Amino acid sequence: MKTRLGRRRFLGIVLSLAISILVCAPVYAQWVKVPARGIPRGPDGKPNLSAPAPRLSDGHPDLSGVWEPNGNRYAVNIARDLKPEDVPFQPWARALAAERADGSRSGEDPTANCLPPGVPHIIASPPPWRLVQTPEYIVIVHELMTTWRQIFLDGRELAEDFTPSWMGYSTGKWEGDTLVVDTKGFNGKTWLDQLGKPTTDSL
Repeated sequence: MKTRLGRRRFLGIVLSLAISILVCAPVYAQWVKVPARGIPRGPDGKPNLSAPAPRLSDGHPDLSGVWEPNGNRYAVNIARDLKPEDVPFQPWARALAAERADGSRSGEDPTANCLPPGVPHIIASPPPWRLVQTPEYIVIVHELMTTWRQIFLDGRELAEDFTPSWMGYSTGKWEGDTLVVDTKGFNGKTWLDQLGKPTTDSL
């Protein structure tokens, strides 16, 4: 009797999960059909990529929205546009990158161990991210590993007493329409790309 009751409960849980998945899947898909506000569009409803950039009330370009890199070529090799001899490695870093390049040490990649890829690797990775901008700060929410990053625009100075982290600590300032971001406080464990170019906490 106990066994039958256990099976019934188990089947009930499985059935409930299946129904939830079937109900939620089409609802999730509907979000794709909701056009984002503030995007200049042509008569056909498609984004007008040649339109002037939208701006916030402070006059700076509004970078808010969902962003995604064009492929993963720089996630694989951040120096793909350079000749190997032109990559500014320190001798120890060049040797370590060469050891990792054949993939034999891919198990040491932070992402292979469910750890954040860090900066700039995460920016070059295919999963999209959402950028939320205000006059005081920018928040970047990455789909990859549900990681987030803050960039403060309120004029604060970067301190030196950081607890090292994967994403570092960032401040930004506008130079005309260009946002310049300064980041410190990395933990030195990040791979710059999938080939394994190393970093230090001085990145």
